[in-house]
Amino acid sequence: MPTFVAVDLGATSGRVVNARIDRDAIELDLVRRFPTVAVAGPHGDLTWDFDALLNDVTAGISEAASRARAESVAVDSWAIDYGLVDQEWRRTGRVHAYRSARTDGVMDDVCARIGRDRIYGITGIQFLAFNTAYQLVAARETPEYAGAHRLLMLPDLVNHELCGSTTNDITNASTTQLLDIGTRSWSDELVADLGLRRDLLPELHEPGAVLGTVMGVDPAVDGMRVIAAASHDTASAVVGVPLRPDRRGIYISCGTWSLVGCEVASPITTSEALAANVTNELGVAGTVRLLKNVTGLWLLEECRRTWAAQGRATDTADLVTAAAALPGGRSVIDPDDPRFATPGDMPARLGEYCRQTGQPVPTSPAELTRTILDSLALTWRTTVATIERVAGFEAEVIHLVGGGSSIPLLRELCASACGRPVLAGPAEATVVGNAIVQAIAGGTLTDLAEGRDLVERTLDLVDVPPSATLDWLALAARLD
Repeated sequence: MPTFVAVDLGATSGRVVNARIDRDAIELDLVRRFPTVAVAGPHGDLTWDFDALLNDVTAGISEAASRARAESVAVDSWAIDYGLVDQEWRRTGRVHAYRSARTDGVMDDVCARIGRDRIYGITGIQFLAFNTAYQLVAARETPEYAGAHRLLMLPDLVNHELCGSTTNDITNASTTQLLDIGTRSWSDELVADLGLRRDLLPELHEPGAVLGTVMGVDPAVDGMRVIAAASHDTASAVVGVPLRPDRRGIYISCGTWSLVGCEVASPITTSEALAANVTNELGVAGTVRLLKNVTGLWLLEECRRTWAAQGRATDTADLVTAAAALPGGRSVIDPDDPRFATPGDMPARLGEYCRQTGQPVPTSPAELTRTILDSLALTWRTTVATIERVAGFEAEVIHLVGGGSSIPLLRELCASACGRPVLAGPAEATVVGNAIVQAIAGGTLTDLAEGRDLVERTLDLVDVPPSATLDWLALAARLD
């Protein structure tokens, strides 16, 4: 049974997994899990400890090779963030984190100067204050920007360290708000309007491309093929969603972020899409991911981090069990409120929001967890309706994948809030999608449709029927 090493980097943790795939089974073996660490600077800047991340990645690949002979390795990660290299292709400067304060106000200035309509018409990308375009505008006057030779998005920066590759995957490039979504190439005119350097932007490759072979890591892994994953982790996750052409589906990939969307054949950049601020990101096999970024389990992760700093150990499973025993709908928040966007004392921020909106203030970890999960489901309800309206169809099923799909209460809330049956799983959709692309590249699988059929046939997915558990219209009215 062929083995493929999937490196999946999330904004709070990363993992290296051996994925064994043939035409009748998918088996996952978690080899290594590690934190992805952001380091705060003195002026609100935030950077990734890329050296630690790279050490964990290479150690994980070596451990994976000690367990099984692998056909290849591929890397995916969160979008937006990038690194710079010099003329000798050595990494230069820091790898900035998207939650850094350095982009404060930049997007508004750019949009006032160039116009949202024009930017969206070219890129089809959701306006987020930390998009790569605004990070680069914020960096224009810095020595690291002036002295750089090329930019690589974070997964391809890792690939460069592994095999010396110098190109960038198109799925991640499409998130930068610098790509022409129609031509699938960098937008020279937008880059010029932003006052950015066109020479920084690398050549592009498609998922499944062979990038090279591992060099200088470990004799046991040197020579292993490096394959281009759909390197944006959401693009990999969508590969792992069992979408079918005969069943209209919307996916919710729930981890640190919630990505709510569908797969379409071509970009939708209508005025309605712009007004809804939905994004058109490129996927595998020429597909387009029409979706909207909304906050996910980041809220609970930040609460747990605060409680840990206070000496209160909290296990996610225990929190969810305790939350499920509480009545729902006591308090809800808008997960995308700007006060929740940056690291800090999240329990206090959630409590203050509820106080200001005249709702009961959650204080215990169980109450705060219940507030978060109810609020995520409420946001998904609104966002699913938006995607349906823009895409012009009504979903028959909601595919809930990622870490959130393993939380029974969240599955039930999703089905109730959206009023659709939920097919939950796989929880490891990103790893599965990463490995499926490798399996297609290596000839084990024929195409994307075969990979998705394999997911639905062989993995333990959970069907959840909709039920009227809460008055979602009344809850939504609290946030108006």
